[in-house]
Amino acid sequence: METKMDSVGKTGKQTGLSAVQVEESRNTHGANVLTPPERDPWWKLFLEKFEDPVIRILMIAAFIAIAVGIAHGNVIEGLGIVVAILLATTLAFINEYKAAKEFDILNQVNDEVPIKVIRDGDYTTVPRKDLVVGDVVLVEVGEEMPADGQVIEAVSFQVDESRLTGESVPVNKRPLDPAKPASGHELAYPLDKVLRGTTVVDGHAVLVISAVGDHTEIGQTARAAAEETGEETPLNQQLSRLSKAIGVIGFGIAALTFAALVLRGALLGELGVSDAKSWVFIGFVILGVMIAAVRIWLPIVYDGFELAGKEKEPPAWLEAEGLMPWLKTIGLGAAVFAVLAGVGWLVGLIPGTFSQWLPEAASTALLQFFMIAVTIIVVAVPEGLAMSVTLSLAYSMRKMTATNNLVRKMHACETIGAATVICSDKTGTLTMNEMRVFEVAFPAASAEAFTKDTNHEAAKLVAEGISANSTANLSRKTGERASGLGNPTECALLLWLDENKLDYVIARDRFEVEYQWVFSTERKFMATLGKSAVTGNRLLHVKGAPELVLARCTQVMTANGSQPVDQHRAAIEASLKDYQARGMRTLGFAIHSDCGQGADIEQIANGLTWLGFVAISDPIRQEVPSAIKACRDAGIEVKIITGDNSETAKEIGRQIGLIEGQPKEQEHMTGTQFGELNDEEAHKAIEGIHLLSRARPLDKLRFVRLLQDNGHVVAVTGDGTNDAPALNYANVGLSMGKTGTSVAKEASDIVLLDDSFKSIVNAVLWGRSLYQNIQRFILFQLTINVAALVIALLGPFIGVQLPLTVIQMLWVNLIMDTFAALALAAEPPDWGVMQRPPRKASDFIVSGPMAKNIFGVAGVFLAILIAFLLIIQATPAPIGSDILSGNVTRHEASLFFTTFVMLQFWNLFNARRLGSNEPAFKGMSQNRGFLLIAGAIFIGQVVITQFGGEVFRTAPLSILEWIIVVGSTSFVLWIGEFVRWRQRSAEAGVALQPGPNPA
Repeated sequence: METKMDSVGKTGKQTGLSAVQVEESRNTHGANVLTPPERDPWWKLFLEKFEDPVIRILMIAAFIAIAVGIAHGNVIEGLGIVVAILLATTLAFINEYKAAKEFDILNQVNDEVPIKVIRDGDYTTVPRKDLVVGDVVLVEVGEEMPADGQVIEAVSFQVDESRLTGESVPVNKRPLDPAKPASGHELAYPLDKVLRGTTVVDGHAVLVISAVGDHTEIGQTARAAAEETGEETPLNQQLSRLSKAIGVIGFGIAALTFAALVLRGALLGELGVSDAKSWVFIGFVILGVMIAAVRIWLPIVYDGFELAGKEKEPPAWLEAEGLMPWLKTIGLGAAVFAVLAGVGWLVGLIPGTFSQWLPEAASTALLQFFMIAVTIIVVAVPEGLAMSVTLSLAYSMRKMTATNNLVRKMHACETIGAATVICSDKTGTLTMNEMRVFEVAFPAASAEAFTKDTNHEAAKLVAEGISANSTANLSRKTGERASGLGNPTECALLLWLDENKLDYVIARDRFEVEYQWVFSTERKFMATLGKSAVTGNRLLHVKGAPELVLARCTQVMTANGSQPVDQHRAAIEASLKDYQARGMRTLGFAIHSDCGQGADIEQIANGLTWLGFVAISDPIRQEVPSAIKACRDAGIEVKIITGDNSETAKEIGRQIGLIEGQPKEQEHMTGTQFGELNDEEAHKAIEGIHLLSRARPLDKLRFVRLLQDNGHVVAVTGDGTNDAPALNYANVGLSMGKTGTSVAKEASDIVLLDDSFKSIVNAVLWGRSLYQNIQRFILFQLTINVAALVIALLGPFIGVQLPLTVIQMLWVNLIMDTFAALALAAEPPDWGVMQRPPRKASDFIVSGPMAKNIFGVAGVFLAILIAFLLIIQATPAPIGSDILSGNVTRHEASLFFTTFVMLQFWNLFNARRLGSNEPAFKGMSQNRGFLLIAGAIFIGQVVITQFGGEVFRTAPLSILEWIIVVGSTSFVLWIGEFVRWRQRSAEAGVALQPGPNPA
């Protein structure tokens, strides 16, 4: 609703739009609201969690386990896997959903802000969302442009466009006038055009709105920032490869085992099938089942080809999604079986009676063999892996928020750790996005004179000139440092006085102002005339463009008194050029103590005395140089991509330690030069570029995509709307939480709550540590799986059908491993990961040393466990004992089960030290949860063994047996400690070896 104000007349000849014209414009051009990115409903976000490669293979295992369990009367295994799937997916969904809610609160945009407009010839205010194309809007200092518009009237009007261009220096805006062409450097946007999201830093203006909502510059950029990129994270790529390898191995071994058991049963007569016709029927059954299940096993065959380096394109029907394709293949399998069985019965290929098709003994044995095959598949699939990854990501997500990294997308926790290149915006990211005095050059007053000598006349004159000859002010809030209100350059001067403990308010009040000429783009200086409290006489203070002010001077105030300006002009001009060449803004100061009467400043401001000049720049953030060094030590390249001018970009590069001296030709390029390169040339050039200046949003986006094409994992930082497309398409985008635009934050994966580059280093640390924690769990899990897989495979052939039951494996593979995932996921970060280069995105998550450890340790465990089985199998069972299979009693099976679990229990401590040769218990105080969880696993095993009974197929053990099992299996930890001690000793020996003789 419009709020009427007192009519104070019209601005020029503007009367604004009528109510009818407003409605017509809104119907034609739309409302002034940015359409938020379309968000998927919660149920769709939840279903997306089932697209994880590990979850998918678990779903297949669960389906098979439940199907066989129904036939076998035991579905607990299948239901256990379903529980594992639901836990992993639900936890991942809840964490991302909560982060999205936190982000929405952080990024609230108020479309109800009142905007001053002229409508029907009267001044009024309307909510920003109600603006339309054609509205006449009034803006002044401190206000944000509500939409894109054209300047029709302006007074000392300056706009901060850094959110769009990256250039921190305000831009002068005025109506187009052919007689006064734009001067200075090339403008990113037309002289008379202002854009939504930019801020007025000086003066005031009248605009005519030319675009609203999604049609504004910021709205169009937002669309590029919201596009789906389809980029797969490095972790997902590696987990996909791992799940494929596990699937191929697990299903392959299960198929071979099933075939071997059937062959052995046939040769030994265990199946009770002697009629060849029954074997034909069994063949028809197997063929029908294989066709019905083709969508399960055929993709695994293609995965096998891919892993073997002979990738083949699967047929389109196999990749079709939805329920119907599954029903078709199941129906086809049933139809093929029915046709073959019918034809076979008619022609006499199968027995004539139903009872002879599949004898009961054969069906029981085949179902038992199939159950063993399913057990092998379930053993092969690491049910705890999805949970481990989710827990690690969720834990890191919470901890990263505590270090000022609000993670919006869970995968970004890990992806940032894989980054090989960080493409950083300059303004607001590396710099503070506020003008500050970098250096002062007053011949009569050194910098120390402003703090140490309060009676220094020259210093007092400069302070008076800065204070009185200004329209800016400082704002102070309790507990916060002062901030500027007004022109950023004038604010920088007042802040400099404040830092030197000089009160500008007192100096301003003591100067009795007679007349003030504000800065104008034509005059390029500002002057204030009045009675000075320093000299006691009338005085004219002048500040402005140094070259123009210096040209009006005849004297220079030095420590030795006034001297002719010609003696110092060359030195002053050389010094000015040096600072300007480094991308700094310079401002000259002068006074006139012999002023005549009159208001013609062009005549009064002549014969001035030069006081000196200041160099002003957007200072780098204090923590940036050390953060840049930490990134480079970690093997991460840092590249600056900014819309600012080249000299400023070079100076910032030098200050943060990215370049030394003048950058080499291949190290710096402008957006225009980069745009002229074809893709082949650009692919080569980007590797050597450290600075890209005068870059447009699409230049930055192209730069990022080319780096990705070269195999880099790219992180992009930025705060402006111009950064949003690159933030969206980067492997991980990091926006600024305080100064970032809503579009930038919406496009990013991580929001830096403190706007600090140092927080990026913390994010990399957590990302790399997270990946290492996942590797630790994989090491632990796969060692168990390899041992269990071979035990399940060999058991039937050495007379023990199921050495470990399905329920026992459920405890080992799901419950115990979930606890282990919790323990290893919470391992605190180690700074040592920042001393290594980033891993290659193509590197398999199971490294060479990990594979040796997995198969080596699993091999030792197997030797012990198989020997255990052979011994108890060969030992006659006592009369009256509970015999389970062959000569194995329930008590012996309990000893075997407990030994298997305790071997893995001690190996958990070794897995914690992956990537380190430190003792297993070092730093345990930082992860007390590990000890609690290890204790819970041990107690859980005791309870299951002592009280599991029929459910877990266990019998209680004596205290002596527990001591023997726990003590004998602990050799796993002690051998690990010995190996780590040897590694530490070897490293210490290398470090202590003397260097070459200097002589």
